[in-house]
Amino acid sequence: MGPHERPGAAAAAFVDLRDLDVPFAPSRSEPDWGEAACAAEPHVTEPQTDRLRYVDAATRRIARGLDLDETLGELRLTAVPAFADAILTYLCDPLPVGGEKSASAAAPLNLRLHQAEQTLADLDATEPWAPPQAVRHAALGAAASEHLTVPARLAALLRAGRPVFGDAPGTAPTVAALLAPVARALGTPPQDRRLIVAPLYGRHRALGAIVLLRGPDRPAFTADDLLVASQLATHTALGLDKAALYGREASVADALQRAMLPSSLPEPAGVRLASRYLPSSETARVGGDWYDAIPLPGNRVALVVGDVMGHSMTSAAIMGQLRTTVQTLAGLDLPPDEVLHHLDEQAQRLGSEHMATCLYAIYDPVSHRLLVANAGHPPPVLLHPDGRTEVLWIPPGAPIGVGGVAFESVELPAPAGATLLLYTDGLVESRDRDVWTGVELLCDRLHAAAAALASPPLEQLCDQVLGILGPGGRDDDIALLAARFDGIPSHDVAYWFLDPRPQTAERARRLTRRTLRRWGLDSMLDSTELMVSEVVTNAVRFASRPITLRLLRTDMLRCEVSDDSPKVPRMRHAQPGDEGGRGLFLVDWLAQRWGATRLSTGKVVWFEQQILDDGHTTRRSM
Repeated sequence: MGPHERPGAAAAAFVDLRDLDVPFAPSRSEPDWGEAACAAEPHVTEPQTDRLRYVDAATRRIARGLDLDETLGELRLTAVPAFADAILTYLCDPLPVGGEKSASAAAPLNLRLHQAEQTLADLDATEPWAPPQAVRHAALGAAASEHLTVPARLAALLRAGRPVFGDAPGTAPTVAALLAPVARALGTPPQDRRLIVAPLYGRHRALGAIVLLRGPDRPAFTADDLLVASQLATHTALGLDKAALYGREASVADALQRAMLPSSLPEPAGVRLASRYLPSSETARVGGDWYDAIPLPGNRVALVVGDVMGHSMTSAAIMGQLRTTVQTLAGLDLPPDEVLHHLDEQAQRLGSEHMATCLYAIYDPVSHRLLVANAGHPPPVLLHPDGRTEVLWIPPGAPIGVGGVAFESVELPAPAGATLLLYTDGLVESRDRDVWTGVELLCDRLHAAAAALASPPLEQLCDQVLGILGPGGRDDDIALLAARFDGIPSHDVAYWFLDPRPQTAERARRLTRRTLRRWGLDSMLDSTELMVSEVVTNAVRFASRPITLRLLRTDMLRCEVSDDSPKVPRMRHAQPGDEGGRGLFLVDWLAQRWGATRLSTGKVVWFEQQILDDGHTTRRSM
């Protein structure tokens, strides 16, 4: 998970244009452009030596750019004022990206002015093409949004890929078209050998063009300058091709990473959730960090955070498989240590070289308890309602993929108003600090946030936590999941254990009626009693041990019936002679939502009804 360096950065740093002893082009007071080089190095007698030094430094600098703006920015700094007094950069609109076929010669080309730069040093503002700076910037800003319809001559020039002087035969319309968007800013620029049009031609396609101009107090371009312009344009075009390929790869990687993460977090009763994900850097958008929140039976929720080692498409793909495995195991309602055990087995099937850390926690808002197991992951941090921070001690275990290692679940209190933070090591560990130093810094930041504002909003708290990263690039990607425990008060919960006998359905209706009247939900009696009767009757048919009936009141009225039979009921169309098979149709019609989940000890069937302000319920829309 080390830092990534941009291609060409080391090479570009070897020779910096700004570090050259002499400029490439002559100053306005030195008509012989090679004189300065000879003065700096008396043994140099060939002017071409200085030219080669400039081209070498310029192309190295242009190669630094990784994206489009950086590449064009390096071109601008390289060309102005060392080689020209002004530069206009046009790009095809839309700009071709890697993998596209080259456009045919008959296909139209559209250009958009992307960048314009002019040096005002030592220029007389009274010259016809050197307006005042404020006017120039305003005019160029407006011109950058204009499109240029490419004449046939310009299209042929771009596809030919060779630079020409402004006075080349037949180029007058081309030059006029290129200068038209900035005519107001530049006045009347020259169209002779003080102007060069250099096409930006990539590996297989035209990408745009640059226009280089020199002022009246500077020597005109020569045939050798045409070769220099060709080199600048060629290396810029290759940099744009590289930027397009990188941009497409980064876009694909980013889309893959985002698709692997939850599109949204659930909103279970008794807990509030917030999350953040940050890629490591612009050069490595994909990684193996993930988080998840999975609703479980009984209004519980599983909180998960994990980290597959590495930054690659493979890491992201392995992360996606492990996350899917966790969701499947969570659906079986297994304890955290068993989830990690089966996840470890799955990782070994994927290959022993794929290792990951993971922390899996189950929060129960009714009992206000937290059940946690850890597989080599940094410990969670609990922010108490009074502002204290606590690093929860969980047996660390070995990373996922090691194999043959036992995991241990630990039960901890989860007081109402407390906030649990799960995170990956990129938040607390970097090349400048170790994990435990970062954890202490995280605790300090949480304590400061709670001291400034009691029970700070989760979204704001996540942003403040990320503040410990500081400026600069990140060595690793970061996943952060925050959970605020509200809990469900005991007076909003009612539950009973019922023997699986024929009279049980009647008793369940009686208990339900008494509870709903105590909660002031008399308007919901008839529908709830009917659904409870149907679900309990079905449980009695298959259960061999006592069944559980539980009612929970939040913004929803939720009923859960659990038994020890693994057979999950399914809706089916009853035949005319069937005595049963119609109960779930009634539940489906009367409840807003319902479902059945297989557990490690049997199953639970549940249904929910929305509680309105007047105590009435809403039915599921058909």
